[in-house]
Amino acid sequence: QVQLVESGGGLVQAGGSLRLSCAASVDTFSRYGMGWFRQAPGKEREFVAAINPSGGNTHYTDSVKGRFTISRDNAKNTVYLQINNLTPEDTAVYFCAARWAPYTTAVPGSPGNYPYWGQGAQVTVSS
Repeated sequence: QVQLVESGGGLVQAGGSLRLSCAASVDTFSRYGMGWFRQAPGKEREFVAAINPSGGNTHYTDSVKGRFTISRDNAKNTVYLQINNLTPEDTAVYFCAARWAPYTTAVPGSPGNYPYWGQGAQVTVSS
């Protein structure tokens, strides 16, 4: 069983930055693909970014390209989401998710590909 714990959310002004972290409690973290998703009030959960187990391949939804960066530190069992130039439209609960995917370069964006989820971190952007 993989447990994921997000941190780093909060209230920030538009144009500001945040770095979300997601710590995984698993010995084989380097064999898990990781993803970030978000869910705004009244909306469905949407894909934000994904990274393959080695960290060599990433994928972003179009609306965050150039502003968000996903990265991972396999030695620390942690995946990060750096968020820059925040806008009120980025307000949402941000979830990290994991999938067993050893030695793969795939970075899927469908929530159904990820069986393990964190509890979420609230990000609120004020205008």
